[in-house]
Amino acid sequence: MNEYFDDEELIEYAVRPNKTAIKRDIAVIADMAEQLCTLSEEQLNSMELPEAVQASILEASRLPHKAARKRLLKYITAQLRKIDLDNVTEQLDRINSKSSHATREHHQAERWRDQLLGENGQDALTRLLTEFPAADSQHIRQLQRNALKERKLEKPPKSSRLLYREIKALIEQGK
Repeated sequence: MNEYFDDEELIEYAVRPNKTAIKRDIAVIADMAEQLCTLSEEQLNSMELPEAVQASILEASRLPHKAARKRLLKYITAQLRKIDLDNVTEQLDRINSKSSHATREHHQAERWRDQLLGENGQDALTRLLTEFPAADSQHIRQLQRNALKERKLEKPPKSSRLLYREIKALIEQGK
């Protein structure tokens, strides 16, 4: 509520909210509703949303991308506007960062495996064992030898996959 003085008389008038800002806020909440539809049921339960909203999100996640889903997403967006979304936003950010963290770990494990199976495999093995002292050096050496042998004989990369899993477990333990 703003006010101004006109010849000693106080005049009050209402300030209308900015429509563009309101539409921008609704678009952000609509994007959040879309993200919520991609989550698993377990992840949704951790969000502590009202039951009606949670049921609608689960239903929308099962619907194809057609008119009914769009209507349901509009309903979800309207319901989300009525509640405090700070906790939901924080949990979505945490889930998204876990996803990017898992991708980073995956790429790191692939790089280690490629280095171990590359030309300087012994140097890479030494660096790996230095970086992860809890690693079972004998088991990793055996997997490395088997993977190189499989590659040479053009067999399926069973040992290479096992080596990747071992490295991935080491990275996860070393967090």
